[in-house]
Amino acid sequence: MTDRRIIFVGKKPLHAYVRAVVKAMEDGDREIQLVARGATISRAVDVAEVCRRRNGHIAQGLPETVNIETLSCESEEVEGDNGMRTVSVLRIDLQGIGDVPPAQET
Repeated sequence: MTDRRIIFVGKKPLHAYVRAVVKAMEDGDREIQLVARGATISRAVDVAEVCRRRNGHIAQGLPETVNIETLSCESEEVEGDNGMRTVSVLRIDLQGIGDVPPAQET
């Protein structure tokens, strides 16, 4: 198994995480893992879909094809204010295939 760059998805705007995926793939990491917990799971799914479809201006810097390789749904025990609690975790593995388009000057 190859090492994947891990991007933890939190409460920042969607485009911040799409940009992180673009930057990682521009740097040569073609295998990325998005990790989200609890309420941010839907944002991670949105990031994966924007990257897969190459929607929007920011996502145009992605390789020709971005595939969702695997989805992993699990739960983790985390310590909270009121003791231990269970939190859902989603891991989405993305793979970029093809060339990254050259940066266009604005």
